[in-house]
Amino acid sequence: MLIPSIDIMNGDAVQLVGGKTQALNAGDPMAVAQRFGRIGSMAVIDLDAALQQGNNSRLIEALVRRYRCRVGGGIRNIETALHWLNCGAEQIIIGTAATTEFLKKLPKQRTIVALDAVDGEVVVEGWRSHTGRHVIERMTELAPYVAGFLVTFVECEGRLQGTHIDQVEQLVDSCQGARLTIAGGITTEEDVASLDRLGVDAQVGMALYTERLGLADGFAAPLKSDRPDGLWPTVIVDQLDRALGLCYSNIESLRVALRDGIGAYWSRRRGLWIKGQSSGNTQRLIEVATDCDRDSLRFTVDQSGSGFCHLNQDNCWGNVRGLAKLERTVRDRLLDAPSGSYTKRLYEDSQLLNAKLVEEAQELAHAVGAEEVVREAADLLYFSLVAMGRHGIRISEVASLLDQRALVVTRRPGNAKTQGES
Repeated sequence: MLIPSIDIMNGDAVQLVGGKTQALNAGDPMAVAQRFGRIGSMAVIDLDAALQQGNNSRLIEALVRRYRCRVGGGIRNIETALHWLNCGAEQIIIGTAATTEFLKKLPKQRTIVALDAVDGEVVVEGWRSHTGRHVIERMTELAPYVAGFLVTFVECEGRLQGTHIDQVEQLVDSCQGARLTIAGGITTEEDVASLDRLGVDAQVGMALYTERLGLADGFAAPLKSDRPDGLWPTVIVDQLDRALGLCYSNIESLRVALRDGIGAYWSRRRGLWIKGQSSGNTQRLIEVATDCDRDSLRFTVDQSGSGFCHLNQDNCWGNVRGLAKLERTVRDRLLDAPSGSYTKRLYEDSQLLNAKLVEEAQELAHAVGAEEVVREAADLLYFSLVAMGRHGIRISEVASLLDQRALVVTRRPGNAKTQGES
């Protein structure tokens, strides 16, 4: 699949030719990430750190908090590697420092080794120093300790003249099961599709920035369809992965969706269909993903209004239940509470809400037996949702934070705090 690359120098997203000459300045990396992040993971490379001329850590930390990122550039010690893992980087990319001893200290599934090669020879220290070792030799040596390799053909980098597809199959054989990503010169949809057929991801920078390769076109390059009309079935889900409905997409609708960050689909009767254009029940597109067979899509959206379905219900199978229903009820009570609403009273009386949170937490802590635990947990969840609602916070935001915390590798002991400790 397509992995967009954001190379950062002096706080800007840039593209270099051959790792030396700056050919393009795309400005604010956050603005670039907003667009690229709609297709999933992206590579964020700190060129200043790689070249040992400063760093862009604060900026990259902000990117990692908001988007799914592989982080690389200048990670030369364990402390820096753990910092990025704890910040929430999906994976870290290790270059010059990649030795077996170094890699053994890191979680294998979160580690990618970058092997930058000039005519097959590995180069390090920002592509300035030759090692005399062939890329396949290094892959064979390091494969047991990593989840993937990022091989950059430096002689192709930034030149928009294609990449060394003919060399990739041999590299795949050397990965020993690790996932391979190729960078350098990838320019066309066929480049991306050819790599995907080999089970290889395509990391692309220059072609995307210059629009030689459209974001939607690069993402869709590996897709196929078994339908006579060529459409891709598209499952729509919310931010908690709850299904809202089934639509269809083609390259035209996908271009609009990724360009504008909206729910855009292809109606079999009407053609291009922008969700909410007439009903007002609009969607903000968060991310598009393809399934393992490359023949269907998943749109993750933030659905507004009365719901997804044309029947003014939450989804095409009916309305939500459980926590989703309770969250909506709690939120509605803040805006339009019936007479005597207890939820409204809690909204308006913070001291009462605080007391109930403490009370219900204690009751859950002392609950005995499954039925009592379920009952007390339900009570605590209700009051927690009210507390969240008072601050305009949704369950999906809490779930997102939990996902980030799951990526932390340096754990605190988790001991109970003493009374009065914050």
